[in-house]
Amino acid sequence: MLKADLRRQALARRRALTEAEVACCSAALWPQLLAGFPVTAWRGLHLFLPIIRQHEPDTWPLIRQLWAEYPNLQLAVPVVQPDGHTLRHFHLGPETPLTPNRWNIPEPAPNALEVSPEAFDAVLIPLLTFDETGHRVGYGKGFYDRFLAECRPGALRIGVSLEPPVPRIADAWAGDVRLHACLTPERVWRFEE
Repeated sequence: MLKADLRRQALARRRALTEAEVACCSAALWPQLLAGFPVTAWRGLHLFLPIIRQHEPDTWPLIRQLWAEYPNLQLAVPVVQPDGHTLRHFHLGPETPLTPNRWNIPEPAPNALEVSPEAFDAVLIPLLTFDETGHRVGYGKGFYDRFLAECRPGALRIGVSLEPPVPRIADAWAGDVRLHACLTPERVWRFEE
């Protein structure tokens, strides 16, 4: 199936979820991350703040747990730039003031500490669906494709999905930045390089 069709279907399925279902699925994701990856060795983790109206996985329980149990792990989140095409990345700590952007996504204030893409040991990537080889489908704006190209080669690319993979994305191409792994509520999917 093509990315556009997969995107449309995945969005419809996600919008049909109740808030309780999103919370339950989200809660199942984070223990898998902490058990399946070397979080204690990481210095920097890039993650995302959820778009509530899109029923994205809720990262706030994970964030609070990381602040409490891994105080030396630097967390950062993206901020869409005025050009509408690029991201900058800012430190997220318990005291970081957040303000909603034009899509009502909370973002660190403009005076927050900026973090370079090379600083991340791992990146959690929000997505709508993915396939069994690690190709992914997001909202189609290319933000993460551009951002991941700026990260250091060793940074883990970990997708976060509320549903299992499709067998194959028909229009995936060699230039797509593939995932190393993907968290779903049921399990961690790992992919060959």
